[in-house]
Amino acid sequence: MTEEMQNIEMNDKETPETETPDAQTQDSEQQHARMEFLDKAKKLHEWCFVADGHNDLLPRVLFKRAKGRTKVIEQDYLPLFREGRVNLVVSSLFIGDEYLPEMGLRRALGCISALRAEMEESPGLFSLCRNTAEIEAANERGELAILLSFEGLEPIGNDLSLLGIFHELGVRGVGIAWSRRNYAADGCSFSPVREGRKGGLTEFGVRVLEEALRLGMYLDISHLNDEGVEDVFSLFDVPVTASHSNCRALTPVMRNLTDEQTSRLAARGGVQGLNVCSAFAGNPDEKQVDEKDLADHADHIVRTAGPGVPVFGFDFCDEFRDFSGPGPHRYYDCISGYPKSFGLTAELLSRGYPSDQIAGIIGGNLLRFLKSTIG
Repeated sequence: MTEEMQNIEMNDKETPETETPDAQTQDSEQQHARMEFLDKAKKLHEWCFVADGHNDLLPRVLFKRAKGRTKVIEQDYLPLFREGRVNLVVSSLFIGDEYLPEMGLRRALGCISALRAEMEESPGLFSLCRNTAEIEAANERGELAILLSFEGLEPIGNDLSLLGIFHELGVRGVGIAWSRRNYAADGCSFSPVREGRKGGLTEFGVRVLEEALRLGMYLDISHLNDEGVEDVFSLFDVPVTASHSNCRALTPVMRNLTDEQTSRLAARGGVQGLNVCSAFAGNPDEKQVDEKDLADHADHIVRTAGPGVPVFGFDFCDEFRDFSGPGPHRYYDCISGYPKSFGLTAELLSRGYPSDQIAGIIGGNLLRFLKSTIG
């Protein structure tokens, strides 16, 4: 623990004696306490490694570049990363339904090409990283580190040889499925749907994961259905991540993990990302979901599996603004961007989390996982 973090720990233990306050005084004191926790949260983000395990950054960049934009990351996203003190973002190679099946490979390569072009247009601001040494070196240079991950294996189709090509291009995360079926596995639906019998990992899927581990890539079970998750745990005794999945015990949707899945993930040294999607963090049909609801999921993960498991896996989607459903808040982010992530950290501080555990949740746990998987 750094000296600065020790100072925060000492300040947290200072509880001045006061007489029983009236309602107005109590409200003022609560507001003051919230501001103090927020200030401490900002300091922790400044002093500690901060990482987001899932962001659809490059699909958005590719979309904007197709309209003639350049320097998209520098102009549209980097200011928000910097304000949130983010050191690392894992960008997905997500492929929308409208591009499948014919355009999956091309769209994924387009995302990587877009990042390379952006790096040339904005030198010294962000870097594509392939391991934790490169992540740390980028941060020492003052650059944002970007790691690449599949969000569904549609880009390789049924061609195992393409996995090695993407590894050469810098992809290190293997999100096995999005919420649909591919050659490797079945994804889970966002809500109950009328469907036939579900499947887990296919024979091709098992071979893909074996090759991924041989290459030094990590496995991501978010969006995978329960049958596929069980296959991963049964067939592969390695650390895995659920990069952006909350707790099904609190919010009963298939995109979230059961307590048993969280426990098995933890037993292998894995991590689980806190997802800001309101429908995964609470019930947006009933109330405005906020950072307190997301902190409840962090609490549940810690009680279930320990403080080394939860990480940031925000999956910000407000920019898409194309979700639908009953209720004014359904599917929208319960935390509106990286500058507001301080509020989640402040909420954890207010609940008594020590600074070293929070340092893990905001980035340290994910960095440890990456060191154990991609090196």
